[in-house]
Amino acid sequence: MTRQWLSACSLALIVTLSSIQGCAVIAVGAGAAAAKVAHDRRTVGTQLDDKNAEGKVSFRWAENQRLKEETNLQVDIYNGVALVTGQAPDSGLISQAIAQVKEVEHVRKIHNQVRVGEPLGASSQAYDIWLANKVRAKLLTSENVPAMQIRVVVQNAEVFLMGRVNNQEATYAVDIARNVDGVTRVVRAFEIL
Repeated sequence: MTRQWLSACSLALIVTLSSIQGCAVIAVGAGAAAAKVAHDRRTVGTQLDDKNAEGKVSFRWAENQRLKEETNLQVDIYNGVALVTGQAPDSGLISQAIAQVKEVEHVRKIHNQVRVGEPLGASSQAYDIWLANKVRAKLLTSENVPAMQIRVVVQNAEVFLMGRVNNQEATYAVDIARNVDGVTRVVRAFEIL
């Protein structure tokens, strides 16, 4: 009887601690998201418009069977400026993808950085995620760069930097990203204040 009671108490304790830990993760995540929204140089309305526009572009691409199956495309929109990255087997598919971005109302400018080639494999995509996190970490440690204002996108070890920054902040950010081991190229897609 005592052993069963201890097992039941242990199970209850584990479940309780797991749920508390989960709440802490959710609370920290929500707090970080709120801080990012509050410190963003864009208005909350513009932030929402950017996210909605990204969703609309992704939806349009998903409806196109060839784009869906033959390409690896990503769109990031910051203050109405779209950065389109990825790979497509030919320039015709790239043109189709860009045409669909142009149809989205909120988008006012497009940086087409799609490369002609086969879509990256899972290991290359995982490396890009790791590299993006390295760049973000370096930006966060710099006093000269407003890291919360910069979006980092990495495709095939190429780093694309977006955001609303002044010229000096942009120069520092590019210099930092350029000196991260593994980065092959840095492309500025900033909106200069």
